[in-house]
Amino acid sequence: MNIERQIEFDKVKEIWSELAITDWAKEKIRETELFFSENELKKQLKDTTDARFLIEKLGTPSFQNITEIKEVLLIAEKGDCLTPYQLERVERVLVVIKRLKDYLSRGKVYQNSLAYYDENLDVIADLGQEISQKIRNDEVDDYASKELEQIRKQIVKCEEQMKQKAEQILRSNKECMADNYCTFRNGRICLPVKKDYKLKICGSVIDKSSTGSTLFIEPASAAKNYEELQLLKISEENEVYNILYTLSAMVMASAPALHENLKMIEKLDFIFSKGKLSLNMDASEPIINTERRIHLIDARHPLMDKTIAVPLQFEVGENVRGIVITGPNTGGKTVSIKTVMLNCIMAQCGLHVTCKKADICMNSSYLCDIGDGQNLSENLSTFSAHITNVLEVLREVNKDSFVIMDELGSGTDPTEGMGIAIAILEELRKSGAIFLVTTHYPEVKEYADKALDIVNARMSFDKETLRPTYQMVIGEASESCAFYIADRLGMPGEMLKVAIRAAYGEKAIANYTFENPEHNIAKKSATKIVKAKTVKKHTDLSEKFHIGDSVMVFPEKKIGIVCEPINEKGVLRVQLPNKKIWINHKRVKLHVAATELYPEDYDFSIIFDSVENRKKRHDMQRKYTDSVIVSEE
Repeated sequence: MNIERQIEFDKVKEIWSELAITDWAKEKIRETELFFSENELKKQLKDTTDARFLIEKLGTPSFQNITEIKEVLLIAEKGDCLTPYQLERVERVLVVIKRLKDYLSRGKVYQNSLAYYDENLDVIADLGQEISQKIRNDEVDDYASKELEQIRKQIVKCEEQMKQKAEQILRSNKECMADNYCTFRNGRICLPVKKDYKLKICGSVIDKSSTGSTLFIEPASAAKNYEELQLLKISEENEVYNILYTLSAMVMASAPALHENLKMIEKLDFIFSKGKLSLNMDASEPIINTERRIHLIDARHPLMDKTIAVPLQFEVGENVRGIVITGPNTGGKTVSIKTVMLNCIMAQCGLHVTCKKADICMNSSYLCDIGDGQNLSENLSTFSAHITNVLEVLREVNKDSFVIMDELGSGTDPTEGMGIAIAILEELRKSGAIFLVTTHYPEVKEYADKALDIVNARMSFDKETLRPTYQMVIGEASESCAFYIADRLGMPGEMLKVAIRAAYGEKAIANYTFENPEHNIAKKSATKIVKAKTVKKHTDLSEKFHIGDSVMVFPEKKIGIVCEPINEKGVLRVQLPNKKIWINHKRVKLHVAATELYPEDYDFSIIFDSVENRKKRHDMQRKYTDSVIVSEE
């Protein structure tokens, strides 16, 4: 189980880490663990107290991230030449060391033991002075040596002579020039000469323009100065390297002392980060004991706003090892047990605690079961996850452990959950550990009243405002506020009677007095659901078209006359010019109804039948005949 994450100590570490400067201190904060030696723990707490005291009296000390400097020292120790930039980094660290030493020295006035760490810091004044005199703005200063000073003066003089000679030729040959100024090409001073006047200017062509119309010529008189300039720059480079190697050798010689200084900076950065955290959280130094006693006065959760958080009063020890906390939801039970454990862990890590006063015992282990441990990937339900955590706790718990459990026995059948909760409490009681648990089961409250070394506690609730006060009252079990709250919020009396009868039986109803016994729930007008209108389908397609109707056939848009009405398959027959076709009714649209085109009782056989068929049909109406009418397909 990840205790730090469950009680949010990981978030405290994140805040703490931001107050450190060096990478080493940040890493040490992330890896901070409990101290199990009483002497070592008290020393760590005293360091935190001394650091905060000095910050309050002298302000925050100067630190610098020294990871880069360590790399520089490795280069110097190999005998390589350091660059001006690297030497300046060394010089800046020496400045930080000097300021830190001065800061600690001023703290001796207060007899602060942390101030005497100044004796472990060596400012290496000679090295710092040498670097500051010879390196400026990431370059070797002109005055780093007399020889370098002379060389650079000669370089300036030589460059000026080159420029004067070039400008003199420029002024005397203006008609040959493409521009009225000199320029540099490949480190050489050149004149912008028009291509047609190339032979008039004595010198070497160094470059030409993109169009080729302008040539950049170095005057022959300036070429001699260029050669001299190159020799001077070689001398300058040699002298610069001589200075850099000398300084690098000094750094290498001082490397052991510098390493010790860096270690001390990292150590002090870690210590002062604890002091900064104490100051930021308005924390105080706890008293440490090994007598299994915890007493917190005005404790608060370190991650909560101290202007909003309600102070917690807590005490356990002597004849009490376990506390069963009850109270309404959102009453602060979980925050309270987290606050107690988090302050205890901070204290045992050498940090100040967010309490006005605190007397905290050292614990061999911190164990907890908080929150919904449902894990879909491992197919664990909420109850299964709780039991898995509880069994792990019971395997590790001993008389020097501190245990917290939230919503003990929850996540299953209430009756069985209550039994499991009592069984867990009994095991914790037998272990001799200090433990805090929260629950809603009334049977667990009764068990705590009777069991040795266990007491009830409740989170108080303001019945007038219907709000929790976040105050823990040890020695009292919480009364049920559910029916009272429901009554105040307007639940009808009849509903409350049903609830009480189901919970405690018929006789219990007489113990309750309701404010609104005749109150009924006023039903609000509900939004009506509007059903979609169903589109009526043609049930009798035979009435859609009649024989003789003039229709339009799609998609050809041809005009025809209905010669046979729609059959059971939705198909009708249409007379088109020179042919009759069968077609689905969905592809036919009425053009002109037959009633508008023909008189009543019109004989449509005149249109659709052949003369032979008409004659046979006429004979059939008058007498028996063996003639056969041939249908046209």
